[in-house]
Amino acid sequence: MTRRVVITGAGVISPLGTGLTANWDAILEGRSGAGPITQFDAADYPTRFAAEVKDFEPLDYLDRADARRLDRFCQLAVAAARMTIEDSGLAITDDNAERVGVIIGSGIGGLHVWEREHAVLLEKGPRRVSPFLIPMMIGDMASGYVSILHGAKGPNMAVVTACATGTNAIGDAAEIVKRGDAEVMIAGGAEAPVTPLGFAGFCSMRAISARNDAPTRASRPFDRDRDGFVVGEGAGVVVVEALEHAQARGAKVYAEIIGYGMSGDAYHITAPAPNGAGAARSMRAALGDAGLEPEAVDYINAHGTSTSLNDQLETEAVKTVFGEHAYRLAISSSKSQIGHTLGAAGAIELIYCLLALQHQTAPPTINYEHPDPACDLDYVPNTARPMRLTTVMSNSFGFGGHNAVLIIRQYADT
Repeated sequence: MTRRVVITGAGVISPLGTGLTANWDAILEGRSGAGPITQFDAADYPTRFAAEVKDFEPLDYLDRADARRLDRFCQLAVAAARMTIEDSGLAITDDNAERVGVIIGSGIGGLHVWEREHAVLLEKGPRRVSPFLIPMMIGDMASGYVSILHGAKGPNMAVVTACATGTNAIGDAAEIVKRGDAEVMIAGGAEAPVTPLGFAGFCSMRAISARNDAPTRASRPFDRDRDGFVVGEGAGVVVVEALEHAQARGAKVYAEIIGYGMSGDAYHITAPAPNGAGAARSMRAALGDAGLEPEAVDYINAHGTSTSLNDQLETEAVKTVFGEHAYRLAISSSKSQIGHTLGAAGAIELIYCLLALQHQTAPPTINYEHPDPACDLDYVPNTARPMRLTTVMSNSFGFGGHNAVLIIRQYADT
């Protein structure tokens, strides 16, 4: 018999705030986390704003020595992991450590330390480069450090699938638990891409919004006047657990993970496949894994980047998979509020899905002002919507043609 897998803890740091309550309050208010860049001087950049994490103090979660050895993306991951472990009430002991694992990914990894140490190399020579450069930079260090700090000795790995990273990490964690390789997995994604070089790269791609006069209105998924995504940063981590294990320790349950689907576009390094074919395959795969008909889904947290092609093709994919039910679905993009947090996006957005189920409210797509004939579904415009939610889907589609979809539902002890 297949083991049921549930989510028993959640921790999030996003441009909207730190923790579940701060994030949900901001979602209900329809607040944007975008603003002028503060982490470096962006005066010469064509885009001068991003969705940054505000007021993050690593020493609230790490001692000084540990904090100095970690890139910002890793600090964010460690902090979110601490939150989710505390939220879940999970105690990792000698008795269970080998059955608790970690899988936390990052789309890019340690950009901050890479840029800093490259400057040291150029200015002071190779002997002055930090001996911690490589472990600080590599993307698997978030997973590794969380394991070290908490003594989790089970499966330990990282995922790198660009903007699908967080979703793949949680989906893979669910599969690890389902097949019995662990009882508990700490899973999610983290990203900190707001650096001079990283941001220059995004600007050069011409994929990000240039609304410098109105940053909070720049991310506008599915809106006719969308002009690109807003770069964001943050981390989302959840505790994925076998239901029997959660019941045995009296853990609260946010939701059950019932479907996970993946596909590859095999098309282009950045552009989605025509007609959203790859996205459609991943949604169908998730529905098949869950054993659900399309009509069972109430709400989709869309990938919804606020780029012209992505939003149109995701809309086409939803209509391909859901048929007439597509017009009855509530669909929204949390990137309208937090920007595109890249490797963290799928994890943060899945946490918002957990909160949507908990509060029976669909998050909004803010800045939706001008309907696009090519995007003609119900995108929960501008205002969060109280509604009956039982089953929700979260979509993530990454550069390189990586598509990943999760389906969760309200937990029922049946």
